[in-house]
Amino acid sequence: MNRRLVQYARFIVLVLCLAVAGSVRDALEHQRANMGMAATGVDLKNAPRALVFATVALGGFRGLIANFLWIRMSNLQDQDKYFEMVQLADWITKLQPRLKQVWIHQAWNMAYNISVKFTEPQDRWRWVSRGIELLRDEGLRYNPDQALVYRELAWFFQHKIGQELDDAHMYYKYQWAVTMTRAIGTNRNGYLELIQPATDDARERARFLRQVLKMDPALMKAADEKYGPLDWRLPEASAIYWAMIGLEKSRPADQDSLRRVIYQSTLQSFQHGALLKIDNQKKRVVLGPNPDMVARMVAIYDKMLADEPVKKDMINRAKRNTIRQCVFHLYMNNRMAEARYWFNYLKENWPDDYQVNQSGGDLDTFALRQITEGVGETDRVKTTAILMAYTRTAFLSLIEDEDDRATVLLDMCKRIWQNHQSRVPKDPGSIARLGLEPLSLIQSNVLNQLLAPESGLTPEAKAVLLSKLKLNTTK
Repeated sequence: MNRRLVQYARFIVLVLCLAVAGSVRDALEHQRANMGMAATGVDLKNAPRALVFATVALGGFRGLIANFLWIRMSNLQDQDKYFEMVQLADWITKLQPRLKQVWIHQAWNMAYNISVKFTEPQDRWRWVSRGIELLRDEGLRYNPDQALVYRELAWFFQHKIGQELDDAHMYYKYQWAVTMTRAIGTNRNGYLELIQPATDDARERARFLRQVLKMDPALMKAADEKYGPLDWRLPEASAIYWAMIGLEKSRPADQDSLRRVIYQSTLQSFQHGALLKIDNQKKRVVLGPNPDMVARMVAIYDKMLADEPVKKDMINRAKRNTIRQCVFHLYMNNRMAEARYWFNYLKENWPDDYQVNQSGGDLDTFALRQITEGVGETDRVKTTAILMAYTRTAFLSLIEDEDDRATVLLDMCKRIWQNHQSRVPKDPGSIARLGLEPLSLIQSNVLNQLLAPESGLTPEAKAVLLSKLKLNTTK
């Protein structure tokens, strides 16, 4: 009899437990949704069998297994044993596929923490590219509406590859340029023919772009029209692409970081968004400024002011500083009408701007101060822009038979180049990040620009330039 009572009591307790579990289910689901862990919107029907097993069969044991793998990974990293960590990261993300922080942490660890433990650029690139692949190929598959995952992927392109903080940044840029060239060819807008490919070669490149790089040429066209002209062989274009898609798919409340990626990447595309050469021998790219981005950048800042009025002062300061740079680059590239327009824009919208006032409101004085400050820095982007602009002016002077002026300008280039290099610390890392390309290479790239069909120079002017430079005019 007592045994029967015990059984009844156990049954009642079980029913009560089930009732309590059911009563808190909605609250738990709500919390999971707020944390980005809800199952809604994620289709596991076509997922790998291991992922289906981990997420369904293991149930509550997933957390315990994941904790063990995290501990194992931490111990391996402390011992500088990295290669097993790739498999561990794969298991951890499969155990927690809808927890966005897991994907972000694992990708960041590979691209930033582990990569810098290696000295050879090709070894570093493997870890950086693996971090990108983890987010792009897998993380977004199971978190298609998570702004932070898009932001992190875009940040890898904008910051890790696009900027110069990593000693191997030039190798990263080279590898990405080679990868994108395989997809779109040697023209920055070669993606257009892949929207509706008409040849076997185009169809294969479209397959590579869509299936391997996970990029849609139609969306690339939309990004180019909205934020360009972009060179898709450079990492900033990919940063803008992924941030734009994140804006379309994520909640508006989570989108501030995505907008900032677009603004920052647009500025970088202006500063060094022209791909002048892919140097396969040295595994480097040669970059220059892209003055065609000026009007687009200002329009983006205006959109920013409309979207984020609470940050009006900060955005206005950033806009002013950017226009200062634009005036300088336009002036240095002899686009005087545009330089004067934006200089007047500065004076009208920021009448108290100290740099404008220090120049007495004169464009030439303003630009000269910028040049003087730039020569005294180790900013390789700004110094390269100065060297390219002086070289261009010198070559155009040769065409106009102003040989003495050209000689002075070319001698100035030599002095600026030597001054910059003397300020760069002599350790390999600093040389890789801050050092300039050889002056002969910089000037050769300017010459190639002037000889290109789109330069606007007549065949006669090109022949004069080649003759003055004592080059073979038949080449």
